[in-house]
Amino acid sequence: MTRFLSLLLPLLTFLSSPARAGEVTDFVLDNGLQVVVIEDHRAPVVVHMVWYRVGAADEPAGKSGIAHFFEHLMFKATDDLESGEFSRVVEANGGSDNAFTSQDYTAYFQRVAADRLGLMMQMEADRMRDLIVSEDQVITERNVILEERATRTDSEPGALFREQFNAAAHLNHPYGIPVIGWRHEIEALNQVDAQAFYETFYAPNNAILIVAGDVDPDEVQALATTHYGPLQPTPDLPVRARPSEPPQLAERRLVFKDARVGQPYVMRRYQAPERDSGDQAEAAALVYLADLLGGAGATSVLGRALQFDTTTAVYTGASYGATSLDDTGFTLVVVPAQGVSLEAAETEMDRVLSEFMEQGVDAAQFARLKMQIRASEIYALDDVGALADRYGRALTTGLTLEDVAAWPDILQAVTAEDVMAAAARLFDRRRAVTGWVSAGTEEAAQ
Repeated sequence: MTRFLSLLLPLLTFLSSPARAGEVTDFVLDNGLQVVVIEDHRAPVVVHMVWYRVGAADEPAGKSGIAHFFEHLMFKATDDLESGEFSRVVEANGGSDNAFTSQDYTAYFQRVAADRLGLMMQMEADRMRDLIVSEDQVITERNVILEERATRTDSEPGALFREQFNAAAHLNHPYGIPVIGWRHEIEALNQVDAQAFYETFYAPNNAILIVAGDVDPDEVQALATTHYGPLQPTPDLPVRARPSEPPQLAERRLVFKDARVGQPYVMRRYQAPERDSGDQAEAAALVYLADLLGGAGATSVLGRALQFDTTTAVYTGASYGATSLDDTGFTLVVVPAQGVSLEAAETEMDRVLSEFMEQGVDAAQFARLKMQIRASEIYALDDVGALADRYGRALTTGLTLEDVAAWPDILQAVTAEDVMAAAARLFDRRRAVTGWVSAGTEEAAQ
């Protein structure tokens, strides 16, 4: 016990100490650009991120993949920079840069020495409104994306299954369309499509600038006003109005067979609420539920029961996408052990879930998990890039700065009763999609 306390006390001291990240400041430029500054003066480094409130789910009908397509095009020529020069300049200044696209946002970031922040703003502001969208560049990059789809999706059975699975989960909502796009629609994207998308969505009044690191808010505001302030907003920016999903009245099932599958598995997704501004309690309870059911294999409910007690599975998992603009999903995965059928694996998964709903949350396990979540929230403050990412994902999916600040306390306020109540609302097979993935020699779905 003495040794345990000696190991625990440093963590408890750390958890009870003041957060080491600095203040969060925000302001809005006259052209509508929202700016968030997160101070952290421990190292002379800054992360500069621009988030656009446009993702794959905001694309015009029939133009799937154009949000991701434009992420590629943003590294081409502007009126001041040659194609590829943006990244070369960042690297020459000792920094790194990249970008990513999701269903709800597109983001671009650089990590550089703090004294290079003005240069990053100058270049990022340049490509926000002055990108040259030429026919040659569109054709070249479209071919690159088609090759990317060929290597990362079309040749990967797991990726192909996830496309089909997501499409089955969404009858009407665009979350059922892959971020990279359907091949036949990518092939049809052209310069006119790209130019229209750029002029509409790549605008200061559709963007959030997040600067995290060794910076002063007043200096950031001065730099942002200088570089981003002159940019013209998009007049009559379209409201993010997406088709809504009709109520799901019956479970959906699919069987995906591909000779390239090396390990069969069962996946089930339940419709679940996302974090909503001012109302994050249900999402917080589902965060705990995912960890309790499918966290570490040796301690999670599914892991202990299926991987160790019955050796039915070689892997189990549960995940929940809390940060999403629209309704999200809670997913369970079971990879059966050698000789265990997919039907048996699913039956065992359902048995364990039923027992969990009858027996409730183990008090000791819940206490450990609450401490782990508290620790992870505080450790996250050590990485300015992760902090900028956290705020960007939240703000582009309808949350506010106040929601982000409140999230750790909301997580700590969750009780075991909250988790079980959320589980009772979640586990309705009428609102689930279940998929079997195999090499084609296993049994058919029920």
